[in-house]
Amino acid sequence: MNSTKLRVPYITSWSAEATTTAPHLIQLPNKRGIAYPDETIGDRDSRGILWARTPLAQGQGTPEFGQVHSARQRRAMRKLLCQVCANPADHNPDGILWVLPDHRTDWPNWPNGMGITEPPICTPCLNLSTRACPALRHGHAIIRAAHAPLAGVQGGLYTPTPIGPRPQSPDPQILHYDSPRLLWLLAFHLVRELTETTVLNP
Repeated sequence: MNSTKLRVPYITSWSAEATTTAPHLIQLPNKRGIAYPDETIGDRDSRGILWARTPLAQGQGTPEFGQVHSARQRRAMRKLLCQVCANPADHNPDGILWVLPDHRTDWPNWPNGMGITEPPICTPCLNLSTRACPALRHGHAIIRAAHAPLAGVQGGLYTPTPIGPRPQSPDPQILHYDSPRLLWLLAFHLVRELTETTVLNP
């Protein structure tokens, strides 16, 4: 792995991967959800969820820190890979290692039950991540999660109109896998739910 990949997290999007136009979507008959007009088998996952199309040009242009590449985030979450180096995340008898912005005052036993889009991390990349990531510089929590099942997806939610689907909100939405609204979601990121967690740093 070259030095550039060590400095730029695996899940970071690069300028050559930017999309400048909104996705062209159609709505299926009888309000059965959204689709691409030229949809291929690779546009949906095994659950039938429609995914955003993202160019693959890692390392080309400049890194867009703070922008997460959809396909690489999805791979890292599915395979529990480190978000920085893409090697397997650290895993011991207490669970898988995560580093998150510190919101432990939000509710008792935080972050139990929280849905997250951040992939896990490995021990060698932990210090790099806490130094380099703007979201973590002002406080972070190092966490072990004994269980972190895939629970849903985050993406853009659409609503049907007489002239085609329209975005329902400018903000990304997180939907559980059992939500009937998944038919109208264009997925960007996989979501895991952290359970049986231990916060390691005081």
